[in-house]
Amino acid sequence: MLMAKLAVPLLSLFFFLSLISSQAALPLQTPIQKDHSTSQYVITAHLQTPLKLTKLLLDLGATYTWVNCDDYTSSTYQHVPCNSSIANLLGAYACLDLCDGPPSPNCGNNSFLFLPDNPIKPVDYRKVNGLNTALIDSFALPNTQGSLTLINNFIFSCARTGFLKGLAKGVTGLAALGDSNISIPIQINKVFSSSPNCFAICLSGSKSQPGVALFGSNGPYNFLPGIDLSKALLYTPLILNPFGKDSEPHKPTPSSEYYIGLTSMKVNGKMVALNRSLLAINGKTGSGGTKISTVAPYTKLQSSIYKAFILAFSKEAASSAFNLTTTKPVKPFSVCYPASGVKNTQMGPAVPIIDLVLDRPDVVWKIFGSNSMVRITKKTVDLWCLGFMDAGVNTMVSNWIGGPSIVIGGYQLEDNMLKFDLQSKKLGFSSSILSVGTNCAKFKFSTK
Repeated sequence: MLMAKLAVPLLSLFFFLSLISSQAALPLQTPIQKDHSTSQYVITAHLQTPLKLTKLLLDLGATYTWVNCDDYTSSTYQHVPCNSSIANLLGAYACLDLCDGPPSPNCGNNSFLFLPDNPIKPVDYRKVNGLNTALIDSFALPNTQGSLTLINNFIFSCARTGFLKGLAKGVTGLAALGDSNISIPIQINKVFSSSPNCFAICLSGSKSQPGVALFGSNGPYNFLPGIDLSKALLYTPLILNPFGKDSEPHKPTPSSEYYIGLTSMKVNGKMVALNRSLLAINGKTGSGGTKISTVAPYTKLQSSIYKAFILAFSKEAASSAFNLTTTKPVKPFSVCYPASGVKNTQMGPAVPIIDLVLDRPDVVWKIFGSNSMVRITKKTVDLWCLGFMDAGVNTMVSNWIGGPSIVIGGYQLEDNMLKFDLQSKKLGFSSSILSVGTNCAKFKFSTK
């Protein structure tokens, strides 16, 4: 039996989470493995009691973590009561008054409900029960001393097995890193408030060696051979989009996703002719702007930006500096070159450098061949293809909420160090760390 969403008194999330764990604050770390069959990035965490290793899809902009509870067993889980003082903080969608079966993680009397989202394959809520219980249970990640650090009362959502469609093999949920009061980095910070309110990710494209996610540390970020990447970062403001996907008409809810202020693009040092108004977030619809995403495999550009960019890149690639000739492309790409005609360098294939110019002319995110070009080898085909996608003319999130003009996707993030400073609302970025002789698979994990 469902009841309408309740209006209940707010209780500080900090107060609630301060009841959780008094362990010493330590930077936490977990590997990020790329699943090459899906181009998804997967982290591992420990959930339940006793703790169980769990694979979760890494979603940089998600509001809250969710886990398949159809086979969830734990001796410590709790539901969030409808009359709880923290209910409003959870953004719950409804309240389950009475279970239609025996109580379980998926069903609790007088419990608040979430509406989880699968960013890979949208869920058909007509076929799968979309409303799922909010849970509190044990959650742990390794610390930099090689042991596990426990959060006794981690808040997340249950989800049914149908929510797992399209996710990589063995993945049983989603890890939310977004700018919301119940994402993983925020919950960690509320428990260990003496730690910096930040996290960092370094995605690896390796089939065997993972990248890393780090929570509660400003550095050092040590990578082999003895390189501290915290010293290699430029900073640009993180921009708030006032219209998140859960916004209602005349009642906007801020987005938990991370936007940056791209002001122009260059290819081989030459400005791309594009409509700059698309680079700003529209204050009435939330459309436009530049978002960073770990669930988009490749960078997506609004159609007019895409066409201008492709024209500029193709022109520079054909110039005497590169002398590259296009060949028949392979889907989903539209610009490809025979690999035999492309030189290899420390920074990947020798192609025009792409500059993303941010809040100041000297704050530039450089995309080299290692991140712009995708190698395609099939039977007699051996190509380098430009890894950027046409997002279409109207990038809408819903009937009235607009989507971003540019989404910087996972492939363009690989072997780039990114630090999300949630206290000062800044993004630290390195551009490709191949330039300093390391990569994201060379993080020095601590082990006991």
